[in-house]
Amino acid sequence: MSLPLLPPQPTDTAWPTQDWPHGSLQHVDRAAFNALVAEAFAEKKTPTLGETHALLIVQGGRITFERYGDGFDASSTHHSWSKAKSITQALIGLLVKDGKLDVSAPADVPAWANDARSAITLDQLLRMSSGLKFIEDYAPGGGPSDVIAMLFGDGKDDVAAYAAAQPLEHAPGTHWSYASGTTNIVSRIAARALDAYGSDFKRFMVTRLFEPLGIRSAIPRFDNAGTFIGSSYCFMTARDFARFGLLYLRGGVWDGRRLLPEGWVDYARTPTFQQPGAGDNRYGAHWWLDLGGPGSFSANGYDGQFTVVAPDRDLIIVRHGVTGLEIKENLKAWMCKLAKCFS
Repeated sequence: MSLPLLPPQPTDTAWPTQDWPHGSLQHVDRAAFNALVAEAFAEKKTPTLGETHALLIVQGGRITFERYGDGFDASSTHHSWSKAKSITQALIGLLVKDGKLDVSAPADVPAWANDARSAITLDQLLRMSSGLKFIEDYAPGGGPSDVIAMLFGDGKDDVAAYAAAQPLEHAPGTHWSYASGTTNIVSRIAARALDAYGSDFKRFMVTRLFEPLGIRSAIPRFDNAGTFIGSSYCFMTARDFARFGLLYLRGGVWDGRRLLPEGWVDYARTPTFQQPGAGDNRYGAHWWLDLGGPGSFSANGYDGQFTVVAPDRDLIIVRHGVTGLEIKENLKAWMCKLAKCFS
């Protein structure tokens, strides 16, 4: 399967390392677009979409639309939730580029040294195919939930240890299962590769990823063991989430400088094997696929946080808000319709 080509930054458009260049909406069905925006911002909390706090459109490297809900503006930081997983994938890319990690090698998890889990590779972790047991249930009171226990309960002081202690349910590489614990194992692997935790690891994130992109609002959170909680916690403004999306839309290159390894973005958007019954949503390597149409890829987060990258239209859509689980499919359908407004 061939992947859509990633478009270069237009020669007449400055990189948004300092300030975002602006332009007018292009190649858009205005009537359909306006109707969808009106639906999202009709009231503070709509029955079909919940709350929309930010909506940002980038075309050709320029902001062409930007709107915020009541109480929010361009300086407001938003919860990443699982969009942080895609940031974690970028951090792994930096370490691969440095020669400190190899995605095809067994994952560096000392607790697995003497059992079958030692066969799990970093690639399988990034593709959510480790085979580890993990219950990803966000409904409080709805039954056992490893993600809630990890983030808010017994596992919160050392999220990676909690996740790594789970047993195998399937042979590594044979079964896809989305699991936030997987990302925190990956995050600990990154910390071990650098021998950097807490503030030292944050310094790596800032100097190697955020500063080169002009991202100044990022607030990553760490557990008491010093591990970046890469499954869930990196707050940023909508404009900074768009900067991160632009790095991937440009193939890991920023203003003439290659930050991510050659082919790393293609790796992120190459589909992972998913067994029948795994769901209709395709997955790559810590990025979701197709939300904005075939060939698109996206960072998705709980409560309706999205950064959608559509290479064929040189398009980025950032949406933040609060959308309950009971209407999350409404929002995904709305996002798909919004992306289809652009040609």
